[in-house]
Amino acid sequence: MTQIIDRFAPIAGRYRAAFVDLWGCLHNGYKPFPGAVAALESFRARGGIVILLTNSPRPRPSVIRQLDKIGVPRDLYHDIAASGDASQFALASGAVGNRVYHLGPERDLGFFADLPTDVLGDQVIERVALEDATGIVCTGLFDDDTETPEDYRATLLYAKTKGLKLLCTNPDLIVDKGDKRIYCAGALARAYEDMGGTSLYYGKPHPAIYDLARDRLAAIGDIANSEIICIGDGIATDIAGAMAEDMDSLFITGGLAAAETGTVDGRPDAGKLTAFLDRHMLSPQYAMGALR
Repeated sequence: MTQIIDRFAPIAGRYRAAFVDLWGCLHNGYKPFPGAVAALESFRARGGIVILLTNSPRPRPSVIRQLDKIGVPRDLYHDIAASGDASQFALASGAVGNRVYHLGPERDLGFFADLPTDVLGDQVIERVALEDATGIVCTGLFDDDTETPEDYRATLLYAKTKGLKLLCTNPDLIVDKGDKRIYCAGALARAYEDMGGTSLYYGKPHPAIYDLARDRLAAIGDIANSEIICIGDGIATDIAGAMAEDMDSLFITGGLAAAETGTVDGRPDAGKLTAFLDRHMLSPQYAMGALR
């Protein structure tokens, strides 16, 4: 049975580390949520370790720059594990070949920089036109402010006829950017699968990103799964991933699922929350409207 709570502090002492989602939990794409910052500052002050666990298609250095830009304090977190990091390892290990078509905006070109040389070896990854590609690296839509997955139907059908695999660097389907809901790489990957193509995932809820997060946590301290809480607003990513990894979770209902959970004034409606969780057949330990 999921317990609805109003603040993180009363349960925080049960955990030594937190894997914390970014979009919809810590920030909205433009600025951090003050309540979330305060909650994590308090957790750190008590000795808690904060690992930001994000489905961002960008690797760790790019995520840090983005967080700096929108005002997330660096001393709020100990480290970051991004879907972009885990996907880089997959690309370097040959998951989609070494001539790849980049499906995504120019702002994500940093994904192709600083690939892990210990995995890459003598390989050279080239970005090429779709007709010359051995695979696709999808970091998102070219213009997520105006486009939808339907705009890519012809491109994806062509890729399917060529038998190309699609490496999805961000399994999220949608995200709230300010007050606007936009599509992510995961929506294109799902559309590709729906038409018979093969998509590969390395972010939440898939194991690779959790392995990476635990590796980075282990560099700080020896902490068991039972001492980690996963916090996020994605029922199919943050919560499903935490449950698959046998870790406790705190579902932030006021993000992507605000309407479905009846979240008003920072608290979900108990009946609507139960119905929502039952539909998804998931049961996080805790739920709250917004991290605070």
